Amino acid sequence: MGTLEGDNNQFVQDIIVLTTGGTIEKTYDEIDGSLANRETSIHHNIRSRLRLPYTRIQVCALMAKDSLDMDDEDRKIIVEAIRTHNELASPIVVLHGTDTMEHSATLVYEELKDELNIPVVFTGAMKPLGFYDSDGTQNLTEALIVAKLLAPGVYISFHNRVFPLPGVRKNKKERTFESI
Repeated sequence: MGTLEGDNNQFVQDIIVLTTGGTIEKTYDEIDGSLANRETSIHHNIRSRLRLPYTRIQVCALMAKDSLDMDDEDRKIIVEAIRTHNELASPIVVLHGTDTMEHSATLVYEELKDELNIPVVFTGAMKPLGFYDSDGTQNLTEALIVAKLLAPGVYISFHNRVFPLPGVRKNKKERTFESI
């Protein structure tokens, strides 16, 4: 829910960011050379790179998993977190691995389509946020913007496009998402 803040009474909108891991949040370990989901890196990567004076981000780390390692129990955690945060009336952005993003988004759509009073926007990246040539910053920035503008529902925001659920899939050859 938005509030008036500051000397100029500017409208500030809350956005809930639920983190689940995925490539967008993988970090590089200089000691062993590994790239893995360890903990959410969103605080550092977003607050240090983006200017968001009219957006207050509330981060809730649900898990730190590659989406290929997610199971039905993990997806139920995502659904329940969205159900709980839906009551706050603030848009939700879900950071998720791209390999199974459409599966989780579809489950959220199927389970919550009649309950949602907010937009829920899934996004991720093909390269981690910490990498110079990552698409993560673009995808997350776009997801934060469209989450403020979309009607209630479930969406995937990726590479300058927004796809409403159902009817979206990952195109592995093009390394992006598309409507089906």
